Amino acid sequence: MFVDLSPLKNNAEFRKLFTGQTVSFFGSMMSYVAIPYQTYEITKSSFLVGLISSVQLVPLLIAGLYGGALADMVDRRKLLLIAEAGLFITMLLFLVNSMLPNPSIVILMILAAVSSALVGLHRPAMDAIVPQLVEKKDLQAVAALGSLRYAIGAVAGPALAGVLIAAVGVKATYAIDALTFLISIWALWLMKPVPTPEALEKADLNSIKEGIRFAYKNPLILGTYLVDIVAMVFAMPLALFPQLAEEFNQKKHLGLLYAAMPIGAGVVSLFSKPLNKYNRHGAGVILAATVWGIFVTLMAFSPDLLWMSAALFMAGAADSVSAIYRSTIWNEVIPPNVRGRLGSLNMLSYMVGPLIGNMRAGSMAAITGTHHSILWGGVLCVIACASCIWIFPTFWNYRSATVYSEQ
Repeated sequence: MFVDLSPLKNNAEFRKLFTGQTVSFFGSMMSYVAIPYQTYEITKSSFLVGLISSVQLVPLLIAGLYGGALADMVDRRKLLLIAEAGLFITMLLFLVNSMLPNPSIVILMILAAVSSALVGLHRPAMDAIVPQLVEKKDLQAVAALGSLRYAIGAVAGPALAGVLIAAVGVKATYAIDALTFLISIWALWLMKPVPTPEALEKADLNSIKEGIRFAYKNPLILGTYLVDIVAMVFAMPLALFPQLAEEFNQKKHLGLLYAAMPIGAGVVSLFSKPLNKYNRHGAGVILAATVWGIFVTLMAFSPDLLWMSAALFMAGAADSVSAIYRSTIWNEVIPPNVRGRLGSLNMLSYMVGPLIGNMRAGSMAAITGTHHSILWGGVLCVIACASCIWIFPTFWNYRSATVYSEQ
């Protein structure tokens, strides 16, 4: 019933990687709160807080695509070490800037861009290295563990950051984040080298295009990207949370809105072992994305933020099921020699959808109101995701040939 822990119990190399990355992700989620908070503290401008996201996006896109090619050329463990060492130094510089009598917003934005580029180098290597460390029968258990790690970090990291910022300011959050990177670097240092099979001779534009063509021609990979993007574009409600709290006059419950989805995802991940018995992973992705849209739609009929949080909890649970099956499909069907480049596309696919979705929700709310924005976004999500049954028949009918670990 509970999440399958056998990959952690039986695989020392994966255990080192997972432990270090869990710790560093927790720290990164603290900085995720600290950076925009400090931006507003320095400038008192919500516009510049929003600009931080734009400043981070372009370096992430460029470095992510190049980082995917690099991950198919060099030792993936070494690339992770370099990226995390860079992130450690960047966090120290954030800390130094925060300790100045007058912290610089220019330095803050430059560091935000640099750290985002380093994440772009890090994430494709991370996605590519995991299938090299574990057996195929453990891939779904590994996906569930990754979802659980995300859920815990996404709730606990911002919560602790909020407490620390209120008590002692942003300095403590940057210091703790730097410390978490030291721990993850140590864990990576203890691992054995992980060279890339059939490594690229050169990481260049042609190799990046080759990875894009591979994804485009594979209906299973393309299906995972497009179903997730469609679900997020139509039914991502995050941008509306502050306005909803104000409309309901329930600002004290605003934190529940942000926490509900990752908590729902965490619960599903914790009790994910029964998912191992279902081998129609393509259908699982489409059905889970459709259920996500149904519960977002139900938000529009909620009388207060508590009921909205309950709907978001169920939406997050459905999204976790989709994420577990998507990750399993990626690891099953992507050959080892292109996993870095496809890892960069994976990263971009789950970034683009929420970004456009929040823009859609916010702009539609400005015209029709928050409840209509949620209602029609959710309805369109359900229609679009259900339509994928006929649009992507190969993806819908995909069955994994692997029997996953029941240990």
